[in-house]
This record gives sequence, C-alpha cells and structure tokens, in this order.
Amino acid sequence: MSKPNYHIGVISAEQFVAEHTFTYIIKGEMYLYDGSNSHVLRSGESGLARKDSLIRFKKEMVNDELEKVFVFFDEQFLKKFQAKHHPGVPKSGSGETVLLLPANKLLPAYIQSLLPHYDHGKIAEAFADVKREELLLVLLQAQPELAGLFFDYRTPEKINIEEFMNRNYQFNVSLERFAYLTGRSLSAFKRDFKQVFNDTPSHWLVQRRLQEAYFLIDKKDQKPAKIYLDLGFETLPHFSHAFKKQFGLAPTELITQKTGPTTNA
Repeated sequence: MSKPNYHIGVISAEQFVAEHTFTYIIKGEMYLYDGSNSHVLRSGESGLARKDSLIRFKKEMVNDELEKVFVFFDEQFLKKFQAKHHPGVPKSGSGETVLLLPANKLLPAYIQSLLPHYDHGKIAEAFADVKREELLLVLLQAQPELAGLFFDYRTPEKINIEEFMNRNYQFNVSLERFAYLTGRSLSAFKRDFKQVFNDTPSHWLVQRRLQEAYFLIDKKDQKPAKIYLDLGFETLPHFSHAFKKQFGLAPTELITQKTGPTTNA
C-alpha cells in the first residue's frame, strides 16, 4: 500500500528543484529524468538532486508498496550549518543534476530514527533542523566533496535562451522559473524571448509541446495518456483540448486516422 511522503521541507508541485534535495527509497522505486539523463532509485538507495534544476519524478510501487523520504536543504539552514561546523569547501567535482549516493551503513539507521518523529508525513518542527543537521553530517562524513555542492550559493548566470528553451520546453514550470534559470528577470526573459523566437513564451511553449506530441503520436505510435505529462500538460483533458484546437482533431482521432477504424469480427 502506498504511504505518504516523509519529508523535511516543502514539496513543490512544479518539476523544479528549488533546494538541494535528498531522497531515500524505503519501498518501491523512483525514476528521475533531468532532460538529458535518466536515473532510478530502488529500495535502500538514495540520491541528491541539485538545487535550481529541472527534474521529473516518477514513483512506482513494488509489491503494492511505496515509501520514501525527502529532505530539503535550504540556503538559510546550510549557512547556519556552515557557520557552526566550518566544513572545508572544495570545488564540486560534478555538475550532474542528480547524484546517486553510494551505500552508507549509517543511512538506514538514520532513516529509521527519523520516522517516529513524523505526523501525517511531516516531521515535528522541533526536530526538523536537528535531523537535517544529523543527515548532513552523515553525508559529509562519507563524501566530504559534497561540501562543494551544498555550500555553493551562486544563482544561475545569464545563458543562451534559445538553447535552454529548446532543451527544456517539456518541463512543467512557471515562466518565473524559466526566467530565473536563464539568469534573467521575468521582464528581461520575455523581452529576450520575443527577440529570439518572435513569440511570447506562453504561446511558444504550448505550440512546441503540441508539435512534439503530434510527432510522437503520428510517427512514434505513442499513446496520448503516456506522453501528456512528459510534455508539460497537467491533465489529459487539457492536453486533448489544446491538441484539437491546434490540429483540428483530437489525439485519439489522429490515431484512428492513422490505423483506420476498428471492426468487430
């Protein structure tokens, strides 16, 4: 049976990782995709998602069970930790969005110590920072080089907007997030976007996603229900409505048009 997420911090509904995020899978599996690479975490495995990243999470039950822990490390907490413990801060050796962590004999015991403090999936506030501090000490003891990731407080720099958007258009995040990740204010993002694409960001995103959807259904025989979330649409009815408005036929009608009507023998 699926259980609620155990977490310390705020879980975002967007496909955007605002803070460094530790994930531990107790039961089940989790698949992560960052636009370039896919990763999987299984029972007893853990990973770190880098802040200011676009990531899609897909959770799968195993033997009808799914149980996982999320711990978010925000900048305010990390600066307090750094002032208290004075960890060395080497340069981060990896620019990967997702880091799969090696087996650590202390982590299973830590996870078990964490669970009694939860109420409806959320840890009691009095214990939140204490348990986050304990986890960070465990992680840095095993991998001191992670300090280069945790204590890097830089924000995204201005980058090529055309390259970034063509690579990440399928992620379901706000325009404010896209602007931030390209190193721009929202107004500067909209201005630069118009200059590059001769379109507004909102209109271009819908058109780009629908074009990809048409290609996947028409040329790759993909099912609408399998692709709408991966293309940044929140619901299947919303996707189908936008598709029909754009192309004059629903996704299911395109499939029928390709294969021909079915007949009963």
